[in-house]
Amino acid sequence: MSKRRGARGILVALAVLVVAAGCGGGRGNSSSGTTAAANGSTTSASSTSGKFGTLASPCGPGGAKGATDRGVTDASIHIGYGDDRGFSGSPGLNKEMGDAVKAMIKWCNDQGGIEGRQVVGDFYDAAITQTPNVMQQACTSDFMLVGEGWALDDSAEQIRVGCNLVAVPGFAVGPNFANGPMMYQAVPNPDDYIPGAPYFQMAQLFPNEIKKADLLHTTLSATETSNAKAVEGMQAAGWNVLNCNVKINYTGEPDYKPFAQKFQSCGINLLFNNTSPGPVLYNFIQAMDQVGLHPVILGEANVYTAAMAKWNTAGLGDKIYVRESFQPLENAAQIPAVKTYLDAVNASGGDVSQLGAQAASSFLLWATEAKACGSNLTRQCMVNNLSKVHNWTGGGLHASGDPGKNLPPQCGVLIKLTGTTWSQYYPKTIGQYDCNPKYLFKVSEANWGTTLGPDRIATKFLTPNVIKPQ
Repeated sequence: MSKRRGARGILVALAVLVVAAGCGGGRGNSSSGTTAAANGSTTSASSTSGKFGTLASPCGPGGAKGATDRGVTDASIHIGYGDDRGFSGSPGLNKEMGDAVKAMIKWCNDQGGIEGRQVVGDFYDAAITQTPNVMQQACTSDFMLVGEGWALDDSAEQIRVGCNLVAVPGFAVGPNFANGPMMYQAVPNPDDYIPGAPYFQMAQLFPNEIKKADLLHTTLSATETSNAKAVEGMQAAGWNVLNCNVKINYTGEPDYKPFAQKFQSCGINLLFNNTSPGPVLYNFIQAMDQVGLHPVILGEANVYTAAMAKWNTAGLGDKIYVRESFQPLENAAQIPAVKTYLDAVNASGGDVSQLGAQAASSFLLWATEAKACGSNLTRQCMVNNLSKVHNWTGGGLHASGDPGKNLPPQCGVLIKLTGTTWSQYYPKTIGQYDCNPKYLFKVSEANWGTTLGPDRIATKFLTPNVIKPQ
């Protein structure tokens, strides 16, 4: 594989695998299960002192003392964070994640820090290929990793586990990290479960279209791993997957019409897509239009981008629906937590995105449990506390997952592209989620990416010295 092809493959793999989903609290009746309202969805969206949405701020003055662990002193707590913004193949990659943590550190320190200790952020640009190097640096000085997002996280997992570096990441990509020890995501994305909400929701909304459905396959193995899990969820929801055997090169094709015509001949009415917005996806949608094929498209969360909306000036993407668990940024006027996130990052001069919101939620989860540890701020205390968190919404940024058990949500929301605008489509009421226990979908072991123990922890890099909940 050439260097260029390898780099682009990494980018596609990242876009496919870092998506998240969640479910909220406060349930009521719904046609497909239950609905859950985003916390604070009906209150004013103005930033409230001492709160992040509905979450009481974990930050403020206090009397915590002691050099209790690596990176902790009487006055400060060092945390590692970062992204892949320095990757030459895509400058600024996931920059919004680092920007979010930087903004949250300022937001927290302006209130007095964590029980009086100032949070010191050590930023690491992994530039994708440097992940092992930055992990080694973090192992020497940082208390924990918080809100980071590195595409090749699995490449550094042996190093992280070896130095017992506890992590509350913004996302997890590799299967060994996604089910790794001492790792707690604000919105879990494990290797062995997927959020099944979109497949059941589409079955309810488009009962005829799901009878003739298929997936856009690519030559990238990571995409196909994700697709195999998706097919299991689709079939459980009653989809008929036609298996039209359409596969495109993930780096692009000189002509997409033959592939579009193959879908047309096969008779699809619904297409599942997990490729990211960009020339490949844009050209494929244009090719389908040229042959007169206009299926409903269900996209993974990576399709929800400003770039996708900006491209859709001709309306060719008006039948695109995207599965989500985070409140769309467009809902900021109604969702206080979204507005607080946007305000905090804008005040720091950063960029915003859903990935940034993921990082912000992970920071809040970390800060909440760090406050609870107080003067006993150790990695053991953090693992103990994080393992007991089973309902987390980031103050209303997203629907609730189960960080303690590393389980994705039982709820979801669909958003729709119309022209150059994204908006919540289902449930119709802004701030609500569609919830059902069957949306928590366990995939077969054949489609796992690693070996898990009976506790669902990846076994590949385990050592006898890992920090376990007590």
